[in-house]
Amino acid sequence: MEKKIKYIGYYDTNANSREQRGYSIAATNKMNYICNVLNKNGFKVLIVSPSKTTSNNFYRGKKIKINNDTDLKLFPTFPRGNKLQKLLSHIIGDLMLFWYLITKIRKDETILVYHSLGLRNIVRISKRIKGFKVILEVEEIYQDVVSCSKITKWNEYKTIESADKYIFSTELLNEKVNSTNKTFSILYGTYQEEVDYKFRFGDNKIHVVYAGTFDPRKGGAYAAVAAAEYLPENYHIHIIGFGSKIQTKNIQEKIVDESMKSSATITYDGLLEGDEYIQFLQKCHIGLSTQIPGEKYNETSFPSKILSYMSNGLRVVSARIKVVERATLGEEIYYYDEQNPKSIAEAILSIDLNDSYDSKKIIRKLDNDFVKNIKELLEK
Repeated sequence: MEKKIKYIGYYDTNANSREQRGYSIAATNKMNYICNVLNKNGFKVLIVSPSKTTSNNFYRGKKIKINNDTDLKLFPTFPRGNKLQKLLSHIIGDLMLFWYLITKIRKDETILVYHSLGLRNIVRISKRIKGFKVILEVEEIYQDVVSCSKITKWNEYKTIESADKYIFSTELLNEKVNSTNKTFSILYGTYQEEVDYKFRFGDNKIHVVYAGTFDPRKGGAYAAVAAAEYLPENYHIHIIGFGSKIQTKNIQEKIVDESMKSSATITYDGLLEGDEYIQFLQKCHIGLSTQIPGEKYNETSFPSKILSYMSNGLRVVSARIKVVERATLGEEIYYYDEQNPKSIAEAILSIDLNDSYDSKKIIRKLDNDFVKNIKELLEK
């Protein structure tokens, strides 16, 4: 008998970009990985996406073939021009998903749901009416990241509590919300070993990269740049990533200022994506995960850049935060204990590039383990 599972979450494809449906690239990448793992376990996957257009146009619902084992269902979506249209688009979109859940999901059928604030009430209420089972994929507690009303906070926790099983992004997240010890699996991110393009800088320098946001509230890019002051001239720090025009301008100015007092080289290398991003990472030796410790989101959210670095063969320097230290791969990370440039530089300098470190082997093991774990999660 063919095994099938429905996967609910905000999702779209690049091929359908003209419809301008709202979705997160990070969430889509994670969903793609989970779909591939489900396919490996013999499941046909139907992604059911309530993503709505952000344009002023109406688009019909459709079904898109992702691959031989995965399809995408999109609902009709209505224009989001003025305030009234936005409200109607939101209400109609939610009603269509609700109707789908109570008419197309069987009693006791198990579905997978990517946790988001936009789905919290729809999934919980339709589950109560129809009696289906939910495996909730919880990447983070949104109220730890964005400001929420009391009712939204309550609804978020109630939605999480109502799930039957979980996929958590960290061990700490499980400890925080899984108070009744329901069955769960841990998935830090996408365990995808990248093809080695064998590109290197070839200048006998040690290349260190920070890849991520330039948002000063996260602090990671600024910490990486400042560490250059305490590194010798055979080190080169690269800053790649994204931010607003002002944030990008400010980090470039910070690089110029630090370069004047540093023996090490510091460069801004722009926003890189796809193969260009992967090839650039593979030219480097060390990746920096230097976000400010102590922020609430660091208690439950795993830094995705760590897996990006490791998938491309880099060693990783990170702030000593529990969510990383407690992870299965925690022993493979080089930590610093104080959020200052000197401590970060000391952690970088402590790395022996001649040891037998093999981050891709670690990624392969995590991937193999998750393939087994999700199978057990679905069968229990």
